[in-house]
Amino acid sequence: MRQRVLGTLTIGQAPRPDVVPIIDRHISAEIRRIHRGVLDGLGHAEIAARYTPEGGEPELVTRLQDGTEVVLSRRRMKDGVQAALSALEAEGCDAILLLCTGTFDGLACDRAWLVEPDHIIPAMVAGLVERRQLGVIVPIASQIGSESGKWRLLHRPPIFAAASPYGGTPDALVDAGKQLKAQGADAILLDCIGFTERHRSALLPLGVPVILSNAVAAKALSELLGG
Repeated sequence: MRQRVLGTLTIGQAPRPDVVPIIDRHISAEIRRIHRGVLDGLGHAEIAARYTPEGGEPELVTRLQDGTEVVLSRRRMKDGVQAALSALEAEGCDAILLLCTGTFDGLACDRAWLVEPDHIIPAMVAGLVERRQLGVIVPIASQIGSESGKWRLLHRPPIFAAASPYGGTPDALVDAGKQLKAQGADAILLDCIGFTERHRSALLPLGVPVILSNAVAAKALSELLGG
């Protein structure tokens, strides 16, 4: 039987040493991996020329291989994401996990099973929290408005704070969590693929459940791929 192939696509540069271990924890080692990034092979100047956001448009944030945090135009990224998905399909991927919790309308694969976290996480979290208050930590403050539409399934509108998993400090993350708890959050969602177990551990002393987006996506993908 042909070996199954999983593709992962980051909007930054691959591989992602912060995220890959979480995927590997939940996906069988028998499934071959292909890791790709929309910004692979691009330098800082070329990235800025192609993908710098223009005033007021929705923004996404990611990291490069050198650890640099970059802010990108969601509108400009969409074509790059779609082209990279097609390339992963051409390499034989049976399933492709998008390593971004941002929203992209209209992405598609002809054959591969495309897994988009923004299609999975809001519905799952809505089922978990029911009528309780959800607090959401986003990586940049502009996403509080631009990504808010994906939470329409919640019984109660979420409350937000911003702290980056890339360029931010541990104190900034904890302060964001404390802010949400003080405002009544019963659970906190770390709404960026770049947040890891290290970030979750920093928030656990607050005494509320902390949900890690990339772990949710990886666990859902493991069910699709049969463990």
